[in-house]
Amino acid sequence: MTEPDSVRVEVAFDGGQIISALVTSASADALERSIGAEGTLQLDAQDGRYTVALHRIVCVKRFARESRVGFGA
Repeated sequence: MTEPDSVRVEVAFDGGQIISALVTSASADALERSIGAEGTLQLDAQDGRYTVALHRIVCVKRFARESRVGFGA
């Protein structure tokens, strides 16, 4: 089950690699603020922690909300 403050992001790197992860809102905010910087950034995700090299990022997609299929509240 997803946490209420989580958001899905896709991060594309030079060379064509892409990662998709469900991260905390704080991690997604930090990622957006750090684009273009040097060094690394740790993203706290649902399935663990990712450390990304900021200078290798070429594109970030932040989804508006986690989509759900089916019925329920």
